[in-house]
Amino acid sequence: MGTTQLDTVPEPKYWHLKTVLAEALDSEFAVGEILPNERELAARFGVARATLRQALEQLELEGRLQRRRGVGTTVAPPRMGVDVSSSETAWPGTGPESWQPTECTTAAPPAAVARLLEIGPDAQTHVVRRVRTSHGQSLAAELLHVPAASVPGLTGIDAPSGPALARTVLRELARLPLDGQDRSVELGSAGAVDAKELDRLPGAPVLVVTTRYFSGGRTAAVSLATYRADTCRLTFGAHGGLEISHEEEQRRVS
Repeated sequence: MGTTQLDTVPEPKYWHLKTVLAEALDSEFAVGEILPNERELAARFGVARATLRQALEQLELEGRLQRRRGVGTTVAPPRMGVDVSSSETAWPGTGPESWQPTECTTAAPPAAVARLLEIGPDAQTHVVRRVRTSHGQSLAAELLHVPAASVPGLTGIDAPSGPALARTVLRELARLPLDGQDRSVELGSAGAVDAKELDRLPGAPVLVVTTRYFSGGRTAAVSLATYRADTCRLTFGAHGGLEISHEEEQRRVS
């Protein structure tokens, strides 16, 4: 990577540096290759390390770079396709899925989830944790909050703990008629538990997909799915469905 004059450009230094680095990633680096350390890069481009970090963080947010524990900053592979379109009008855990249940606990939901479920802040819900993978890589971690009223048959079941209990909750939830669902998406940062599940650093950018499942005129369950922002890209399908498209697929289509 060559040097460039950054002092005369009208845009912020880190933004111009990000563009220069992106061009170098396309021409000089292979997927998985480790970048020089921050000290070397900052010296090469004649910028402060704080400016360099801003550029690297932006490239990470755009999915061009990955910061890996014990390795360093590497060139990221193409984004993976993960469909979350509204055509998936089914209860979680039914049909062919790449989600794997890992745990089930009972806890009071966060205030925002309690409002969506229209329950009191101290009400307990079954919290099913699931992980979504593709080609052996974790793409998303989900917390599914299910009020006791949505799975009344669960009280009469001698359910085990862990993944088996999670599957039991999902099975009982699927007994309800599904009236529909809606989704919203926002940018967030990974908490400690989700970061560990997704092999990311705490605070890394993520996409949070909130899904409400409706049955009998009420919200029967709420899902909070945290997707890796560096591996997923959101697009809207022809029918308004929300889906995450594979970068390579978009290149082939275009």
